[in-house]
Amino acid sequence: MALSKAGLVEPVDSMTVTGTTPTLTIGDAGAEDTKIVFDGNAQDYHIGLDDSADDLVIGKGSTLGTTSHIVIDENGHVTMPLQSAFSVNKSTSAQTVNAAYVDAAFNNEVYDVNGDFSSDTFTAPVTGKYQLNWNVVVVDVTGTATGTLICAIRTSNRSYHSKFQDYNDIFEDGDVARWSMNMSVLADMDANDTVTFSVFSNDECQIYNDGEATHASGYLAC
Repeated sequence: MALSKAGLVEPVDSMTVTGTTPTLTIGDAGAEDTKIVFDGNAQDYHIGLDDSADDLVIGKGSTLGTTSHIVIDENGHVTMPLQSAFSVNKSTSAQTVNAAYVDAAFNNEVYDVNGDFSSDTFTAPVTGKYQLNWNVVVVDVTGTATGTLICAIRTSNRSYHSKFQDYNDIFEDGDVARWSMNMSVLADMDANDTVTFSVFSNDECQIYNDGEATHASGYLAC
């Protein structure tokens, strides 16, 4: 940019800062927000200083702070306020499992950043790697010598299992009053892929309805 004789800023097509230690300073140490706006055809973005919060912000649009994507505070902490993340649990209505996969029905959302969890299913908003976590308690397992009990995270691409095979070898009497299973996986998911959290048992059991025991969570890692 350049200054006209009247002191007004004249637009230029490009600007180069030269020198051995080039520096471009925006602002004059006053108590005010400053920003650079990238004026796109369909969408604008900005990088700016939120002076009241002492945060460096990268966001969508031309207005600082309205849609912040990345926020860096004065201590170096980096947050992504819109990064997809969820935590859900089950505190009502135990579910019967008997010789079929049953998806857990979650009745409580602790949080659902970006609104990607609905109807007991998480839908990936973009292609990426997602950290997924699943803890489930099953009760009243009536065992047989060849019983199989599976804790599963099932995505559109593939399923991940934590399996107890022939669990009478583990539980002497074959009948289990209460048993906890958990698993975590960094799953490859494409945009619009879905994931559910499931239990399978050859023999009848119940998915326990305790929010502190039966819960799932996940987030977009990279």
